Amino acid sequence: MSSRRMTTIAGTLVTASFSAVMILPFTAAADEGPASGKGGKAVDAAPAGVKLTTTLPSQIDVDNSSQETALTASVKNEGTKDSGKIRLLVVGFDGMTVKNVQGCSPIAEKDLPEGSNSGFACAIDNLAAGKSESYDVDATFDLSKTGKICLPVQTSDGKKTFWQQGPVPFGTTNPTPNAPATPLLLGTDNKPVAPGGDALPKTGSERVMLPLGAAGAMLLTAGGAGLWWSQRRPRQTD
Repeated sequence: MSSRRMTTIAGTLVTASFSAVMILPFTAAADEGPASGKGGKAVDAAPAGVKLTTTLPSQIDVDNSSQETALTASVKNEGTKDSGKIRLLVVGFDGMTVKNVQGCSPIAEKDLPEGSNSGFACAIDNLAAGKSESYDVDATFDLSKTGKICLPVQTSDGKKTFWQQGPVPFGTTNPTPNAPATPLLLGTDNKPVAPGGDALPKTGSERVMLPLGAAGAMLLTAGGAGLWWSQRRPRQTD
């Protein structure tokens, strides 16, 4: 029977592991801009000479009709020694749902971290010093809500998290519901189009309003109240 431990560090989600069974060997065009490690921090100590980090694009574009988007998630070993077996997780929260990560395996719903809606695990046999791996991510983003993404880098068994970026938001403070796509910036809480005076004009004389749902009304500040990740560990036997 597994034990369950809840931990917070500096108000953000910082550690994760999943059951051993989870250790598995038109989208909108992404105008990604420069890669960014915003919202990332080291967690558990990595082996000597290994320094693992991740990056996300500074901007993504969400198709306003389909809500589809695409981005690149990357992990890099900035150290002087090889990493050995590790895994990268790509996890969606709130209005951001990860639909596919090329070359990676979906995380079963029962093994998702608390509060997340989707996730994929990318097994990496070894990441040499100075090298990186990049993964194409397909996702949807409900523009009536906030949305976040998280990239933990763990041991292959998930018992240690060497680095974690996020959960970091994508969003805009200037919604554009009548344009073909809405650009979202990394590290920005999404501001959905509100009813009334906050509605944006169409091209021409007509005006439209998108209703703000209850979920969208409660905007979470990045790095604020903090998110929890439940940690499962196998039973220890004598």
